[in-house]
Amino acid sequence: MVALTRFDCMVGSTAGQRQAVIQAIYNASGRKAFGKKLIDQPLMQNVLADLQLEVEGSIALSMRMAKAMDQEDSEHERMLLRLGAAVGKYWICKRSPHHAYEAMECLGGNGAIENFITARLYRDAPINAIWEGSGNIQALDVLRAITKTPTVISHWFDELGISRGINTLFDTAVDKLRNELSDLNQFEYRARHIVDQMALTMQAHLLLQGSSSCVTDAFIKSRIGASGLQNTGCLPTGIDIKTLLDRGNPLVT
Repeated sequence: MVALTRFDCMVGSTAGQRQAVIQAIYNASGRKAFGKKLIDQPLMQNVLADLQLEVEGSIALSMRMAKAMDQEDSEHERMLLRLGAAVGKYWICKRSPHHAYEAMECLGGNGAIENFITARLYRDAPINAIWEGSGNIQALDVLRAITKTPTVISHWFDELGISRGINTLFDTAVDKLRNELSDLNQFEYRARHIVDQMALTMQAHLLLQGSSSCVTDAFIKSRIGASGLQNTGCLPTGIDIKTLLDRGNPLVT
């Protein structure tokens, strides 16, 4: 029951992220500023592509947990779900409020009034993060599972190991996560940081197993390779922006 509820929150927040991107890209495709459409402005492209990247990671993690739920007879899948439901619920739901805000900002003042769906998306975004166990509860439950059933983390790293050797930044991040988990000093104090890294490395792994090298390259460079805190729209140069925007654009088939 707990896994189902957490999964429901993950899917709901992922859907909200997707809808927010649709609204932002649709508005930017028609509105003009400084002589050309917003979607043709480099900085707006950076923001929109970054918003879409968040959706890519959220969908990948949600669907992987859906697969695990459908394979209850497999010990690996059960163990993966035991951690993944909490990690996904924590990460996706907690990322959604800021994601909704950034999408709303793409519409300017119109995005903040009730005539536009972005205002509702922003108002609803915090609910799943708070509902059915807030961030601290999810993070502490991950630590509880690891402490109570140590084999559960072995299955987590077995899953990540499928993508080992494909990307150097990914491999380094997985090694760093392993070191974080082996250090029990102030374990509870560091719980959110640990779960952050679990979510990011799992999303990166799942995208590495996907069909779009453009998405994977952008995700790993911006989420794992970047250093320090950054706002949305701070993607590094050399990203295939057009492909990301096309993937998020409902008018592109």
